[in-house]
Amino acid sequence: MLLSSAKPLLLIVDDDSLISESLSFAFAQEYDVLTSHSREHALTLLRQLRKPPQLALVDLGLPPIPHRPDEGFALIGDLLALLPDMKIIVLSGQSDETNARHARTLGAVDFVAKPCDPSRLSELFRQALRFDNTPMATHAGGLIGESLPMQRLRLQLGQYANLAYPVLIEGESGSGKDIVASHYLHRLTERQDKPFLALNCAAISPTLLEPTLFGYAKGAFTGATSAKSGYFEDADSGTLFLDEIGELPLDLQPKLLRVLENGEYQRVGETHPRISSARIVAATNRDLRQEMRAGRFRADLFHRLSVFTVAVPPLRETGLDRLLLLEHFRKNCAANVNSAPFLLAPSAQSLWLDYGFPGNVRELRNIVIRLSARYPGQAVTAEQLRAELDQQDASEPAPGASGLAADDLKDAKMAASKHLEKASRLNLDATLELWQRGYIEAAIELSGGNMSEAARRLGINRTTLYNRMESWTRR
Repeated sequence: MLLSSAKPLLLIVDDDSLISESLSFAFAQEYDVLTSHSREHALTLLRQLRKPPQLALVDLGLPPIPHRPDEGFALIGDLLALLPDMKIIVLSGQSDETNARHARTLGAVDFVAKPCDPSRLSELFRQALRFDNTPMATHAGGLIGESLPMQRLRLQLGQYANLAYPVLIEGESGSGKDIVASHYLHRLTERQDKPFLALNCAAISPTLLEPTLFGYAKGAFTGATSAKSGYFEDADSGTLFLDEIGELPLDLQPKLLRVLENGEYQRVGETHPRISSARIVAATNRDLRQEMRAGRFRADLFHRLSVFTVAVPPLRETGLDRLLLLEHFRKNCAANVNSAPFLLAPSAQSLWLDYGFPGNVRELRNIVIRLSARYPGQAVTAEQLRAELDQQDASEPAPGASGLAADDLKDAKMAASKHLEKASRLNLDATLELWQRGYIEAAIELSGGNMSEAARRLGINRTTLYNRMESWTRR
């Protein structure tokens, strides 16, 4: 799908057609507007676009379960996996600060309760675009941070940078895996003058991934009116960064393995091999070892990709680095809009240091963007900062969670024995995952869809609950 306008592109996702049509009309002069009615439709639409949207307005209560935020939260993660720099504003029919905070944790810029004022949304869009040039955690020296985990990461990257072997980057969403790939494993290497190409494996329809990676011959399929090179060919002897490698379809994995083994690949519709000399860097926020055990990722491909593996630490493990990041983003935001930077009052600084940042550097950056817009040149209090954080006491026990009784263990053991007797071959990981999903779905039903209450019943925090639910949708 080709859009020729020079206006910013805005994606509106809401299953209420009246709201979508009204907002499309309201913003038509400032933006090219695309509308979608569901998570699945929105992702299909994005994969057809040549020009990615800069902005998205997402309703949390999307089908198939109206008025529950599950699909909306999942879509936030999907959108940022496809387009990490997209600015997302969230809509909700319920003025629920719990949902608002979690949406921000996942990477949304802000939250607006329905009914929404178009002028308020318009101002939020303008703010988001004004701060659009605020980079992730980079400066002239690369990743920001002086903690031991960050020093260890830099040491590893220095050892691996100029080697020709593949590198697998592991880390949570929002932790900066793309910066590790582009800065340390390309720009600071002998390949810096060669091409650096990045492909998000989740952003391309599975049917288009093969021609995108390997290219195709004229007439190879309907619409192939001329031959076209793929990413392996265009990367030449530079670096090819394959993000979200865990999303690579199983039937395409042997073809990637072949390139890693001997450099050979074929354009779709051709029979003669071509040779790639590109260095492969891959990244994932999934546990690929678990994906192997579940049969979703080939073991031989994993071992080829992970000749060297680096783990980008989550922000909660990097101590005072969050103060360095605060200073970096605060100065950048103030410079972008030509205003004085905000300050943190002492009590707010203590709160900043105590917060775990489950959304990692992306969440920290978005918090700084919001504080910069709301409190330029002011001292932000602990109360004002707390309103931006997704705080849930993970130590708060679930009702009746004082421990399992001996009878409970006996019953569980008996059920396991019966299962093992009937099963000719057991997949323990799949079985445990099924039990976990059963408990989570039961807790949500017993809580009437209240996710905070469901998390309390399970003895986990909301962020953990959403992360586990999100892992089902990616399988």
